[in-house]
Amino acid sequence: MNSERENIDQRWLPNAALFSKMKIVAIDDEPANLALLEDMLAEGGYTRVKTVVDSRLAMETCVSFEADLVLLDLMMPHVDGFTILESLRAAAGESFLPIIILTADANESTKLRVLRAGATDFLLKPFDQLEVLLRMANLLETRRLHLQLDMQLAAYADAVRERTSELREAQLQLQKAEC
Repeated sequence: MNSERENIDQRWLPNAALFSKMKIVAIDDEPANLALLEDMLAEGGYTRVKTVVDSRLAMETCVSFEADLVLLDLMMPHVDGFTILESLRAAAGESFLPIIILTADANESTKLRVLRAGATDFLLKPFDQLEVLLRMANLLETRRLHLQLDMQLAAYADAVRERTSELREAQLQLQKAEC
């Protein structure tokens, strides 16, 4: 088992450099959980991490920090994780924002509820560091590819607009020449 775990570690490690600059927001009302996540993420090479203890600041932090991935606890005072999840999904619109739910509630109805509400994945507490890092790496790769595709689509749209303008101009020139 240990050699299998070491092989997975080695396969995962090259991606760490690729994702280390991506922005992660962790939201949990328990400072001890956030400290554990911060340690895990630091060991995984992630350097751009914001933590939120007060769930009322979650949306503002995610938007202002421009999160690439959100780790979200469900059971919190003031604003629960379900409400934050729904707000993040509404704010993200067409953009792909991975949201991993962190919960100790292994109840089937809770799992289905978070997935229906738009969670990308969920992890049960207590966390396994390797599982957290591997799931994050998978979702960050998907996020990176979505961002790359969005940039390519924007470049293509600009090229089409430019070419359309050139064609209209050429058409006008032809009409003037015919007169």
